[in-house]
Amino acid sequence: MFPSLPKSCRTAAKALWAALVLMPALLCGAEKKPNLVFILADDLGYAELGCYGQRVIKTPCLDRMAGEGLRFTHFYAGATVCAPSRSVLMTGLHHGHTRVRGNAGGQRQALRETDQTVAKVLQSAGYRTALIGKWGLGEEGAASSGLPGRQGFEEFYGYLNQHHAHNHFPDFLWRNETREPTQNVVTPVGDLGAGYATKAVQFADDLFAEEALKFVTASKDRPFFLYWSMVSPHANNERTKALKDGAEVPDYGIYAGEQWPAPDKGQAAMITRLDSHVGRFLERLDALGLSENTLVVFTSDNGPHNESHHDLSRFQPSGPFSGIKRSLTDGGIRVPFIVRWKGRVKAGRTSEHVGSLADWFATAAQLAEAQADIPGDSVSFVPELLEKPQPGHAFLYWEFHEREFTQAALYQGRWKGIRSGAPDAPVAVFDQQTDPAETNNVAGQQPEIAAKLSDYLKTARSDSPDWPAVWKKEKAAN
Repeated sequence: MFPSLPKSCRTAAKALWAALVLMPALLCGAEKKPNLVFILADDLGYAELGCYGQRVIKTPCLDRMAGEGLRFTHFYAGATVCAPSRSVLMTGLHHGHTRVRGNAGGQRQALRETDQTVAKVLQSAGYRTALIGKWGLGEEGAASSGLPGRQGFEEFYGYLNQHHAHNHFPDFLWRNETREPTQNVVTPVGDLGAGYATKAVQFADDLFAEEALKFVTASKDRPFFLYWSMVSPHANNERTKALKDGAEVPDYGIYAGEQWPAPDKGQAAMITRLDSHVGRFLERLDALGLSENTLVVFTSDNGPHNESHHDLSRFQPSGPFSGIKRSLTDGGIRVPFIVRWKGRVKAGRTSEHVGSLADWFATAAQLAEAQADIPGDSVSFVPELLEKPQPGHAFLYWEFHEREFTQAALYQGRWKGIRSGAPDAPVAVFDQQTDPAETNNVAGQQPEIAAKLSDYLKTARSDSPDWPAVWKKEKAAN
């Protein structure tokens, strides 16, 4: 247990874990194990919700969820793009240890039989497990070890392939390992299974919301884990190329009368529609009497995108941080993170605890009282939920494989180091307490911090034949 923690930290970590798992009455407050719901938005920025400072896009339901629960202000995605962030979430291993470390397709982007996932752990603990929405960690075919059903999910409805998930109006979705047609008619673009609808009837996230409601209604008598992985507000990249507007949505709703370009109205409408789906879901939990025994998390897989051709200056989706999706500055990786658990998590709180999507593994396993080998990269945030002493991470780690290999680490929740260009390149150091936008490199003023970050970046990752560190000194042109 805790294999990747420094030796000096393991004893304390084990002791804390043992103490916490021996307090089921404190954790659950009931004989029945708590239900666990993890809702993941796709490319939603830190500041695209009202409760995180958004002033243009309306998100009343998520704002209310934050008021009824706990809002984290310093929480991170597993990566700055889709697939590796989801791999971190599923495996509890940080970006330098998890199986999938980039967007590539094929077996490089598939989990293997030997991977331990949080869904497998919860399934073995007696939970009914379901994935609704976007997967992105396995391809179709009998030989694919990454299929959801082989990674701990009893039920699956959604997209296997993340390119297929670009299209919000697909002509089919997967029901377990069977294609289920929709009423949409699609014009294919390229050979990656994507395209855009020429007859748009059924919006995928609407279908997923209905499926989520059905699942919790049918599961109320057995502990369940629902991983609801939305595809909003991700762009349809193929539609962007063809029609210069990748913000696919059934209608513009309350933004129809705005004097904005169509991509701006579509981006805002997708987020408000997503918000309404979460609101309906929480209301269903209340109506079923499940809210007091159901922990619900809402977050995003990475920072905001600009792939719909919408105007980022209108919405300021990164808030006070710099960068967007594909950046290792906080705009690309810091995400909204809201937890609601009525009667267990005190309402209206805000937490500065520094965590990442890897921490869901340890948190879920602890709440489920599951027997599992907890990855050392995963730190349970149950103590923070219960206002108990909360252990933290010494470091958090990310990397990025596209055009050039880059690395980033956050040390003790304050000092961010970013290395690019070469394995021996100087590390740029930023003080997040005084410079949240990471604009002032203070490596020269903080040589000891720079050295610690540099040493960590050299040792943080494990070698991967699928994802070698390929450094490129020259930057490719956009």
